[in-house]
Amino acid sequence: MQTKRSILLPTSDKLLKNFGENIHLARKRRKITGEQMAARAGIARSTLWLIEKGDPGVAFGNYVQVLFVLGLENDLAKLATDDTLGRKLQDAKLIPSSRSSYKKRRAT
Repeated sequence: MQTKRSILLPTSDKLLKNFGENIHLARKRRKITGEQMAARAGIARSTLWLIEKGDPGVAFGNYVQVLFVLGLENDLAKLATDDTLGRKLQDAKLIPSSRSSYKKRRAT
């Protein structure tokens, strides 16, 4: 069975690799071995290795399990909370443009 590989843009790939490296460093700081981490997270050692390399083919749930073991699961709550672009786009739709408001006034 052939698996489908995720193809990321270079910027996204670098972000994921940095994320994996941060997980690796957090594990090392806590003096948790790879075997211990894998057992606590309920994943194979090879999956942990892929996570620490930032592999995009690993299920997101496995990343979450590892973060939970490290005590960093609350960091996920911070992701995408400050959606500046989305808020600007939303606000732009809420504010009527001067032309459309002029047409509406003329129609009445």
